[in-house]
Amino acid sequence: MDDFEDTREIHIQEPTEREDRPEITELSQRGYHSLKEKKYEEALDFFYKILQIEPANNYALVGIGDATRKQGKYEEAIRYYETCLAYHPQNSYALFGLADCYKAIHNYGKAIELWTQYLQHDAKNVTVLTRIADAYRKVKNLQKSKETYEQVLAIEKDNPYALIGLGHLFFDFKEYDKALYYWERMIQAHPDSIDIRLLTSIGNCFRKLKAYRRGIEYFTRALEREKDNFYALFGLADCYRGLNQHEESLTYWNRILANDPNNKVILTRAGDSYRAMGKLEKAEELYRKALNIEFDAYAVLGLALIAKQKGRYQEALSSLEEFQKTDPRNARLYVEIADCYILMGNKKKALDVVSYAIKAGIHNPHLTDLYEKLHREVKEP
Repeated sequence: MDDFEDTREIHIQEPTEREDRPEITELSQRGYHSLKEKKYEEALDFFYKILQIEPANNYALVGIGDATRKQGKYEEAIRYYETCLAYHPQNSYALFGLADCYKAIHNYGKAIELWTQYLQHDAKNVTVLTRIADAYRKVKNLQKSKETYEQVLAIEKDNPYALIGLGHLFFDFKEYDKALYYWERMIQAHPDSIDIRLLTSIGNCFRKLKAYRRGIEYFTRALEREKDNFYALFGLADCYRGLNQHEESLTYWNRILANDPNNKVILTRAGDSYRAMGKLEKAEELYRKALNIEFDAYAVLGLALIAKQKGRYQEALSSLEEFQKTDPRNARLYVEIADCYILMGNKKKALDVVSYAIKAGIHNPHLTDLYEKLHREVKEP
């Protein structure tokens, strides 16, 4: 998600000609030229030379901050930006760079404070406003984030960073219809700038809404751009799984495993597909392979369901009840445990399990239907 944030820089400050110190002007110009070419160590050499001549030079202090920030040395960059601001409190470039450093180390509150100061110099800077909106999104402040993105759109209709950001904001809060509105608006407004990540994000939105065929449409478009894209392959596999097309689903799980054979989550999902297709031995093999890598609750669940299918009800019960301890509000587990008791001929115990779940406030239509069925069949004392 971070990849969708507005990462544009503000226009780099250009050194101005100084008649009193022409050597500083030349070093500044060479330093910023190296910075633009991403020759950070070379740029630093020029800026450090300036500081030997003039320790409070704002171009050099900001230049060192920029170069070290781009190298990921955020603490060092912070020191130079703050030194610049101590000498030159209104330097907007130092404020911008300092805010970006605090964002990079996840101190979003401080970053927002600094970007807000920057807006005193340039109130309608959409790059800064989208930075602020992104930061509010990071700290889950729906209202502030939404207001700031909308402020950007009021200045620049269909700003791509604001549209994408609003989509992610609503996606994070599970308001998938609203997320789709902004992402589809992005596609309409910027048809030549459609990113593969946007396609997979829209696909995920439809997947969450259980509109699997629409999800398949977008994941397929993403896969046409990058044939081994993990998110597109995963999305397609999961959409076909949602449609109960397990053979199709397995095609995409296996394509992921071809590139990442020890991914325990995908091994478990592939195992689920084989189990749904009745290929129990292959499913069991993949579940055990996943468990050999690291404990996976869903691999345990898969093995329990295979044991149940093979008539090993007590073995299945033991595994299901153990899993239940780690996920006590999982409605499916109560249904499966109850089903084991039914298959073992103990409907009274099955009813106790389902009744307990419902009294605990676990709401699920399968649980409710099973409770009503068992309640009719079992005479409670």
